[in-house]
Amino acid sequence: MLLGTTLLLLLLGAAGQASAHAALRGADPADGAVLKTAPRSITLTFTESVGLIDDTFRVFDPGNGRVETGEAQHVDGRSDTARVTLPANLGTGTFTVAWRVVSADSHPIAGAFTFSIGAPSPTLATVPSGPVEDPAVAGLHKLGRYLAYGAAALLVGTAAFVALCRPPDVRPLRGLLVAGWWTFTASTVLLLLLRAPYETGAGPAQALDPSGLTRTLSGRPGIALAARLLLLAAAAILLLRQRGRARPTRATLVTGTALAVGLALTWAAAEHASAGIQVPAAMASSVLHLLAMAVWLGGLAALLTLLRHGTLPAAVAARFSRLATISVTVLAVTGVYQAWRGLGTLDALTDTTYGRTLLAKLVAVGLLLLAGAWSRQWTGRLVRTEEEHTDGTDVTDVKEAEMPEAEENELPEEAKVRVAAGVGASAKEGVAARTPADGPSLPDGPRPGDGPPLTPAEHAHRRALRRSVLAEVVVSVVVLGLTTVLTGTLPGRAQAEAATSEQSVGLPVATVTTVPFDMSTPGAPGARGTVQITLDPGRVGENSVQAVVYGPDGGFATVPELRMSFSLPGQDIGPLDARITDRGGYWAADAVNLPLPGTWEMNVTVRASEIDQVTETKTVRITR
Repeated sequence: MLLGTTLLLLLLGAAGQASAHAALRGADPADGAVLKTAPRSITLTFTESVGLIDDTFRVFDPGNGRVETGEAQHVDGRSDTARVTLPANLGTGTFTVAWRVVSADSHPIAGAFTFSIGAPSPTLATVPSGPVEDPAVAGLHKLGRYLAYGAAALLVGTAAFVALCRPPDVRPLRGLLVAGWWTFTASTVLLLLLRAPYETGAGPAQALDPSGLTRTLSGRPGIALAARLLLLAAAAILLLRQRGRARPTRATLVTGTALAVGLALTWAAAEHASAGIQVPAAMASSVLHLLAMAVWLGGLAALLTLLRHGTLPAAVAARFSRLATISVTVLAVTGVYQAWRGLGTLDALTDTTYGRTLLAKLVAVGLLLLAGAWSRQWTGRLVRTEEEHTDGTDVTDVKEAEMPEAEENELPEEAKVRVAAGVGASAKEGVAARTPADGPSLPDGPRPGDGPPLTPAEHAHRRALRRSVLAEVVVSVVVLGLTTVLTGTLPGRAQAEAATSEQSVGLPVATVTTVPFDMSTPGAPGARGTVQITLDPGRVGENSVQAVVYGPDGGFATVPELRMSFSLPGQDIGPLDARITDRGGYWAADAVNLPLPGTWEMNVTVRASEIDQVTETKTVRITR
């Protein structure tokens, strides 16, 4: 129960803002820009290639009405751009642009910005600021990815265990192979159906929309999932053909290895490895990492199953111990490379969500290694006691040497199992003689795994090994959960790139300050209203200033003169005249240099007539 609760927290605890690899590098028109004439298009540039969807752009006018636009397209074939054409007669005021694209590593990202034509509007369109994905779809998507990872480990790892560790009785492992294949297939179908609502932010009901599925199959993540289904179909055929054989043939081993590599590639081609730096090396590392994980963790499940059924010779456990050591070595090498590629700096290990999740995974893997060391100790003791019990003769290996592969494959299945188990030198003849003409049947007498009774020491060592392997399996479930979370989290290196890109394009939105003024005197009403001042980007260095005057009714107002200056009293700087000029409905200056960060005083002087004027002061925060 505790383990299930932990997994739910790992899988569903991060259903907020989506993590992704791409970041907005620039926008044309720029965020907060005030244009004299309407633009003919909107262009966005990202830090990496992005995929476009039906609602990549939503443009709203000042009254919150949807503006009819053209179809979103890449600019001149550049996959890191998105452009949409605008109608000829947009009007004036402030327009809001909401955008949504799919990052190269398959995660959706979204944002919004504004630009104005003529002058900023007193009102803006409202855009929902909730999570990028629907929470239910995001939770189901995380669950599907977790099940896919676990099923891949079960299917690939169990198959590798059978081929490389050569257990004499493979019948208890068939259930693992079947469960792994069905779970892998079902989770892939779930991910394929959820792909469209996951990208568009729609609810689960849209998963069965045929048009969404068609669009999914035209994108890289959808193609990877479809390829995974085809590979699973081929794997099912291979497993069915292998049912009547005790040992896989060389052709089966080659085909199975190719299918395992292909399945691993369906992850590498559509997630973090496919975007960023050193993509070919990253994809190769990702494939090796995933396969090593599957061989290790899936092999643990197979080992535990044989221990529970009491059909695990010590020689098989020893072979898996050597195989697990190789897998851990591959995991360590590829893991170090992937951590460097994802983090970028050591500070990201503690300062980013990706780094902290990676630390949690490293702790879990450390516990897994400790449990593995414990298992290796008991495996060594079990091998020594079994060798002492059988005078140092490994019956399994002897029988494998006596029986050529071609001759063994011609036997009925039960005969092969008995021969592989070393039940007796005459097993082949005995089983063949008692097999009816219409097919094989299990003969009377000893079953696979039968033999001399176990000694008390062997019993004790097997119980201890089963406990240690069970501990490894439990920790491996948590490792898979953390791996699922990690693959959906923005890498530290990408987060730094995104922050740099946001600074370079002036994101978030420029500072907007409202300054009220009132020229009334007791008994003599005067001009009243507000001045809305936009300071872009609101950081040290050159800033543009736009100021719009509104009357008491909220409508545009004109004044004969508007002056503005900036002072930084703490540093004895200023006043610096902004030198704003009348641009026909609003006042602006293109370059106001604010040299230091801090809280600046902004003095605004409004003159309504030859004798009526007022000066108001507001503070504004300038950052680096």
